[in-house]
Order: sequence, then C-alpha cells, then structure tokens
Amino acid sequence: GGAAPGKGIKCSLCTKILKKMQALAGDDPDEEAVVAALRKGCQALGRTKGKLCQQLVNKYRDQIIDGLQNGDMPQDICTAMRICRS
Repeated sequence: GGAAPGKGIKCSLCTKILKKMQALAGDDPDEEAVVAALRKGCQALGRTKGKLCQQLVNKYRDQIIDGLQNGDMPQDICTAMRICRS
C-alpha cells in the first residue's frame, strides 16, 4: 500500500489551505490582502504542508486570487483547479 495519496487527501488539503487563506484575507479583500494571505496561510501550515501549499500557490496563483476575491467557496475553487472532483 505504498501508493501516492489519491485525490481525496489533496482535495481536503486544498480546501483546508483555502479556508485558512480566506480567513486571513478577511471579507471583500483586495488583491494585496489576498497575496498576503497566500503567504501567511502557507507559513501557518508548518513545514511539510507549507511546502505543498507553496507549490499549490505557485501553480494556481491567479485562480486562487480570483476565487478569494470573488468570495467563492474553498471547495469550489479547488474543484475549478481540478484538485477536487465536483
């Protein structure tokens, strides 16, 4: 059973990361607030998850920023990035 974790774990991690960032960005954030939240959100996760978080942010930065600015649900943002299944 040494297989790589399936979609489920990535999905829940993605959702968790975005919930954290949403809380840090606050209501109706501007781009600056979102970018700051991306940085702080990854730091808050500790080292191992923080690294995954950073990769996620680097790859999907624009989608995450748009999603948070639009006030989309974390689950929906992760689904749009194809990390979660709809």
